[in-house]
Amino acid sequence: MPPAPPTSDSPYIPSSISPSRRTAGRVLVALASLVLVGMALVQILHENGALGFGFANWRPVLYAFLGWSIALGIAQVLIRGEAGERALFILPAVLFTVAMVIFPTLFGFYIAFSDWNLSSFSGQHFNGVDNLVTLFHDRYFWNALLNMVYYVLAVFVEYAIAFGLALLLNAEIKARKFFRVAFLMPFMLSPVAVSWMVGKSMMEYRYGPVGRLMRVLGWHSPSFFTDPWIARISIEAMDAWVSIPFLMILLLAGLQALPREVMEASRIDGATGWQQFREMTFPLMMPVSITAVILRIIFKLKLADIVINTTSGGPGGATDTVSSFIYREYRDRSNVGYGTMLAMFYLVLIIVFVTMLLNFANKRVRRVN
Repeated sequence: MPPAPPTSDSPYIPSSISPSRRTAGRVLVALASLVLVGMALVQILHENGALGFGFANWRPVLYAFLGWSIALGIAQVLIRGEAGERALFILPAVLFTVAMVIFPTLFGFYIAFSDWNLSSFSGQHFNGVDNLVTLFHDRYFWNALLNMVYYVLAVFVEYAIAFGLALLLNAEIKARKFFRVAFLMPFMLSPVAVSWMVGKSMMEYRYGPVGRLMRVLGWHSPSFFTDPWIARISIEAMDAWVSIPFLMILLLAGLQALPREVMEASRIDGATGWQQFREMTFPLMMPVSITAVILRIIFKLKLADIVINTTSGGPGGATDTVSSFIYREYRDRSNVGYGTMLAMFYLVLIIVFVTMLLNFANKRVRRVN
């Protein structure tokens, strides 16, 4: 009798493998996992002073993790046979994910509930939800979060400009290849370099060329970083200058993938340029547009370097972002515990927000299709 086909609910295990061999594999994984979790738990409690015994450092836990990974590979072969041997090929990726993603995340949550400050000699101690309570009463953090709303809303302005540039570069204009490279150049620059080159030199209010131009146009004291709203717009302008090419190149690729015969047919039927854009180009570009905007929003949520180099969040926190606020918490106050709590709280907010955004985008794309 041939073996039963694999299903999505249960892994395929050949019937030729004896039950005792499968049991040995499962016991091996369970023991290795128990040892790993036990050693990690003992070390955590020892580090916090809750246990009088433990290890001098985390090296034994690392060895336990390596032993657990070897046991996991052996168990796969014991339980699944040949299929388990094939599964060993993805084991390095699994171990890398555990070591580089899962472990740092769990360690971050652990640090977030401690009073660890690098400038203090008292060391690191568990302080419960004190950092979380401080976070909810920290008006500077909520101010930075409100600023993020303004910056994220500005993505739609960037999208409109990028769409216009993409339409221009998709048209039959002279020197089109040159303009494509020229418009793409800001994207090749580091935001740190842009913040110094544009924010510190070109927009300098006394001798910068932009400041001099503003005086010629009638703005007698052009200071781009003293008024809260002008400072926000200045930061957003620099970030947009670097990032619009990214949106533009995605939208340009989408425009070039549109079916040319459909566009030609509408032109032959007498549709004007605006009608063609409103009735065909824009709806057909909706999936690409949603993808580009979501990616840009995700990048925008990490905005920090330009703010740190130009205003350090000023004036009065008007340009502060959550990332720059967290950075200063680490750099200026050496407050690792509270800074990590801010980072973890922000991470949770981003996950919730991006999940809602993706669900909304999927519904819109399905409606368009």
